[in-house]
Amino acid sequence: MTAPQEPLYQTDNPHHIDPDQIIKQLDSPTKGLSQSEAQRRLEKVGYNRLPAAEKEGILKRFFKHFHNLLIYVLLAAALLTALLGHWIDTGVILAVVIINAAIGFIQEGKAEEALEGIRKMLSLQALVLREGRWVEINAEELVPGDRVKLRSGNRVPADMRLIETTHLQIEESALTGESMAADKSTAAVAADAGIGDRYGMAFSGTLITTGRGIGVVTATGIHTEIGRINTMIAEVEKIATPLTRQMNSFGKLLSVVIVGMAVVMWFIGWFFHEYTVGELFLSAIGFAVAAIPEGLPAIFTITLALGVQRMARRNAITRRLSAIETLGSVTVICSDKTGTLTRNEMTARHLVTAGDSYEVGGTGYAPEGIITHQDHGDKALNFKEHPEVFNLIETMAVCNDSEIVEKDQQWQVTGEPTEGALRTLAAKAAVDDSHYERVATIPFESHNKFMATLNRVADGELMIFVKGAPDQLLDRSSFQRSTANGDEPLDRSFWEDHVEKLSSQGLRVLAAAVRPAKEGQDALNISDIDSDLTFLGLVGIIDPPRPEAINSIAICHQAGIQVKMITGDHAGTAVAIGREMGITETDQVITGTELEKASDEELHQLAKDYNIFARTSPEHKLRLVKALQANGEVVAMTGDGVNDAPALKRADVGIAMGIKGTEATKEAAEVVLADDNFTSIERAIEEGRTIYDNLRKAILFILPTNGAEGLVILTAIILGIALPLTPVQILWVNMVTAVTLALALAFEPPEPGVMERPPRQPGTSILGGIFVWRIIFVSILIGGATIAIFLYERSLDLSLDMARTLAVNTLVCGQAFYLFNSRYLKRTSLKPGRLIANPAAWVAVAVLACFQLLFVYAPIMQLWFGSAPLEARHWLIPLGIGAAVFLIVEAEKLLTRRWL
Repeated sequence: MTAPQEPLYQTDNPHHIDPDQIIKQLDSPTKGLSQSEAQRRLEKVGYNRLPAAEKEGILKRFFKHFHNLLIYVLLAAALLTALLGHWIDTGVILAVVIINAAIGFIQEGKAEEALEGIRKMLSLQALVLREGRWVEINAEELVPGDRVKLRSGNRVPADMRLIETTHLQIEESALTGESMAADKSTAAVAADAGIGDRYGMAFSGTLITTGRGIGVVTATGIHTEIGRINTMIAEVEKIATPLTRQMNSFGKLLSVVIVGMAVVMWFIGWFFHEYTVGELFLSAIGFAVAAIPEGLPAIFTITLALGVQRMARRNAITRRLSAIETLGSVTVICSDKTGTLTRNEMTARHLVTAGDSYEVGGTGYAPEGIITHQDHGDKALNFKEHPEVFNLIETMAVCNDSEIVEKDQQWQVTGEPTEGALRTLAAKAAVDDSHYERVATIPFESHNKFMATLNRVADGELMIFVKGAPDQLLDRSSFQRSTANGDEPLDRSFWEDHVEKLSSQGLRVLAAAVRPAKEGQDALNISDIDSDLTFLGLVGIIDPPRPEAINSIAICHQAGIQVKMITGDHAGTAVAIGREMGITETDQVITGTELEKASDEELHQLAKDYNIFARTSPEHKLRLVKALQANGEVVAMTGDGVNDAPALKRADVGIAMGIKGTEATKEAAEVVLADDNFTSIERAIEEGRTIYDNLRKAILFILPTNGAEGLVILTAIILGIALPLTPVQILWVNMVTAVTLALALAFEPPEPGVMERPPRQPGTSILGGIFVWRIIFVSILIGGATIAIFLYERSLDLSLDMARTLAVNTLVCGQAFYLFNSRYLKRTSLKPGRLIANPAAWVAVAVLACFQLLFVYAPIMQLWFGSAPLEARHWLIPLGIGAAVFLIVEAEKLLTRRWL
C-alpha cells in the first residue's frame, strides 16, 4: 500500500481547538466553499473513500496448498515413477496430492475482506453547504473545510469539528466500545483526550441517534479515525498458528530423514546386492512413499473441517480451518466489554429512595423480572406499601421518549438506550403512563443534563416531571419524598453518598424529581424547575454482564486460561464489571493514558500483571495483543466494533460477534459467534482442545503404519530379498487406512477432563518423547511381524504374490487393532465402555474389511495391485497378530503410566 497523501489544511488535535479557530485554520467560509475551491481541494487531497483491499487470485489460493515439503517429495516420487513407466503408481500418488489440495482449498473459503467490510460502513450522501446553499452530494466528494449538516438517523460522512449542536448524540461504540451514545457539544477538550472523550468531534462511520448539528470537515478518507484503523488492519502481520508452525517443522524434519534414508538404502542395494538401477529406484520410491504420511495433510484438513461443522452447531462459525485448532492452544482471552461480556442492553439494577434501597431483577430490554427490597429476598415489592418507589418509577416512565418493542422474539428499544432501560423498569413495575397527557417538554441537553415534561395526570392536575443528572436535580430540589411522612427537607449528603456508592459500582446514576404546576399552565421553561422540586430518588443503570459468561470465565480459569478485559469504557465501569464477572478481585486497572506512556518492555509487564484495561484505543488493543504474544502467550481477541478489528487480525484467533459485530470486525476475525455469547468461546476452546487431541491421535496412528512399511522395505534391501510390499501396495495400505481408520479418529469425543487441564505450552512438541517412543515401538512391532510372516510363508513355498498379499493383510490388521489403542493417548482402551464410545471406529473397521476382501479377491484389484486370493488359514494369521499388537500396546501404556 502506498503512503497516504498529506491532507490539505492538516489540523492537529482539532478536538482541542475552539470552533472559531478551526474555521480559520481550514479556511471555511460562512457560506461554504465554492464549487471551484472544493474541486481544487478534492484534486489535492483525493476522494473521501478508503483504498480497495487486495485479494489473492484463485490459482494462488489453490496452489499454495502444494507448498509443503512432504508434498514436494511425493511429487518427485510421482515424476520418477512416470519416468520408469509405472503409471498406476504415478496416478495414485498424484491423486492423493491433488485431493489433499482440493480439500484445503474448498474448506479455507474466501480470502479476508476486512477492508471491504469497513468501506461498507461509510456514509453514501452528505448535506453540505456550498456557495450559500445546502446541497446533497456524494460523500466521496467531501473535502476539509466543508460545512456538513448532521441529522438523526444518518451516518457521519467524515471526521469533523462540531460548530453547532442541538441535543446531538452519536453512537460511537464501533470506535470506542462504549454502549451509550455520546452527548456532543462544541466545547474543546484536552489534547490528550481519548476518542470517547472528544465531545466536540463527530467521526466518520458513526451513527447519529438523536438531535442535529453542523460540523466542519477536518479529515477525509484514509486520514479519518476509521481510515487510520483501516490502515492498521492492512499493515497488521498475521502470525502462523502454533500447530501450523509445529507441522511445518515436523514435515521438514521428516522429509530430510526420509530422503536421507532412501539415499542410504539405494547405496546399500547398489554396493552390497545385485539390484538393477530400475529396481533400486523403485525400492527407493517405495521406501519414500512408505515412510511419507501422505494421508496426514488430508486427515489434518478433514479433522479441522469436521470440527468446523461441530462448532457451527454450537453457534461458532469458523472462517479459517486453522483457527479451530489454535483455540485449543489459547492461553489468554482478551475480551472487549460491550456486547461481548455484557449484553449491550442497558438495564436498571438499583433503586434508592429516602426510605430504603431496592433491587431490580432481569436483564436487557425484556420486561421480565421483579422489584424487591434489598433485604427481603425474592418477594416482589408491594407498591401500595411503598408509594415513593412507584412515584420514582412513574416519573422515569412519563419523562421518557423511548419505546420497547418485541421483534423476532427479541426485545429492542426505539430511542436512547438509557431511556429504554427506564421504560423496561416501568413495564416491570406495571406502570402505565398512557393517561399522562403531555402538555410541554424541555428536552435533554448536554449543558443542563436533564429532561422535564409538563403532564396532566388522571385527576386533571398538572404536574412537572424531571429526570436527569443527580447533581442538577439536587441543586433544584428543596424537599425529598419520604416513606412515611410525605415530603421532608432535602438531605443532600444522604443522596450524594448513594450517588458515589452506585457510581463506584460502575452504574450510570439518574435522578427523578417532581413538583406541581400552576393551574392553566401550558408551557414549560427552565425557570419553572429552578427550585422547590421534590427529589424522589435514584436509579442505577448498567450494561449488565451476560450471566452465562460469568460461568464460562470460571471454566476458562479452571482450564488455565487467563481472561483480560480491554475496553474503551471508563475505568470505574470496567472494574465493576470485571469484579462481577470474576475477571479480577481487585480495583487495579490500567488506562489508555498509562499504556500510551509505557515503553514496549513496560507494556510486556503490564500485559502480564493486569487484567482490566480501560479507555483504550485501537492502537492500545493492538499493542497489548503484541505484548502478550511477545510474552509467549497464544492470544484470542474478541470484539464487535471496528476499533477491535486490528487487534482481532493480529491475534492468534480473532473472534467477532455475529449479531452486533460490524462487518469489518467479522471479516478481520477467524471465528464469528452467531449468538454473541462468550459461552460459545469456552465451548470453542473445548472443541479446539479435542481437535488437537484427535490430530495427535491421528499422527500417533498413521506414523506407525508408515514406519512399519518403511522398516519392511529397508529390511528387504539390507537382506537383499524380494520386496515384501510393492510401492503400489504400500499406497493401497496408506490410502485405505487413512480414509477409514484414521478418519474415524476425527469423530472422537472429548477425553474426560479436557477443560480441567492447563493449555499446552507454546512451542511444545506435538508428540513428545513418550509418543515418539510409541511410534517407534509400534512400527517395529507391526513391521517386524509383517516381514516375519512374509519370510516364513516364502519358506513354505508360498507364491510371491500370495506372500505379499498376506503381508498387506498383516499390516492392515495390525493397524485396525492399533486404532483402538490410539483412541486414548494415555488411558487404557480395555474398558468396554471405551471400546464402543466411538461408533465411527467400528464402521471404519467394517468398511476396511470390505476393501480388503476386494483387494484380495476382485480380479481387477489383482491386476492393478498384484494381489492374489488367500486360503482361510491365511486370514487367521493377520487377525491373531492384530490382537497381539492391541494387547502388547495396552501393556506398554500401562507401564509408561506407572513409570513415567
